[in-house]
Amino acid sequence: MRLIKVLFPGLLSTLLLALLAFWLSGFLPVGAVVIGISLGIIFSNVIGVKETWLPGIQFAEKQILAWAIIFMGVKLDFNIVKELGFKAILIIIAAIVFTIGISQILGRLLHINRRLALLLGIGNGVCGSSAIAATEKIIGADKHEVGISVTVVNFLGVIGMFLLPLIAKFMLAFNDLQSGFLIGNTLQAVGQVVAAGFSINETAGHTATIVKMMRILMLTPIVLTLLFYFHQKSKKVVTVDKKQGLPYFIIGFILMSLIPSFHLLNHEIITILGKLSHYLLLIAMVAIGLKISFKHIIKQGGKALLAGSLIFLFQILFSVLMIVLFVHK
Repeated sequence: MRLIKVLFPGLLSTLLLALLAFWLSGFLPVGAVVIGISLGIIFSNVIGVKETWLPGIQFAEKQILAWAIIFMGVKLDFNIVKELGFKAILIIIAAIVFTIGISQILGRLLHINRRLALLLGIGNGVCGSSAIAATEKIIGADKHEVGISVTVVNFLGVIGMFLLPLIAKFMLAFNDLQSGFLIGNTLQAVGQVVAAGFSINETAGHTATIVKMMRILMLTPIVLTLLFYFHQKSKKVVTVDKKQGLPYFIIGFILMSLIPSFHLLNHEIITILGKLSHYLLLIAMVAIGLKISFKHIIKQGGKALLAGSLIFLFQILFSVLMIVLFVHK
């Protein structure tokens, strides 16, 4: 009961904004998810978020989003995986290595300490806040570095969520498969990838989600690599929570994806679960929007924002090059 009281104010605020976004989606030419995160950002920066709301907002951002991704598995067409193939995995790995590598080069050029630059590279390259959380203790980052990197990465992801669909379809004239690949291989958070991908169409959304899932699976080898590297440098025993290496929603997502593949449930139930995923995602995206602060970025992370933006730009350019060369319809 105490936990419910703690979470209730924040959950109520996200739910009300989500309902408003759902209603507005009937009048505006954009999806409810994009409207939801926009309302969250506007509310947070214009009106402000009360301290008592934060636990519920955090719960919506993490737990509700996780369940949205799990239930999303019932809507996926894994024939897309066959189209992507082993070549796609190699491109994803190459892009992650490139992004982390360029973060170190830009960090030196901009005189940003190596830990912060590495967090920006990992956050952009893999899966945003989750990747930062999974690696911060390994590299010895302090709270300031973690806070700035999470803020910058989420901020860039929100901007990319709106811009990348336009870049893919209108500037680059990519097909649905290529557009989804670009979005899935560059945006930082799962919710951002889903919102951007499905804003184009189902094929692009499914492709983006699967590519993103592959990127998240790369978190485990990255954690192990960093453990080995920093252990060798410090000659000290470093520990890490192994559960962070493979998020539980990935396992649930995979298991749920087996339902339509093997016809374990009828079509009506699958449709209900798919709609539930959409509604949960909408609530989670509102929560993400409520945590984006423009003032915090400008005041404390100007140089980090510049570095993160350049890292993100180079990441996009590299992915575009790989897609043009190797990803075809």
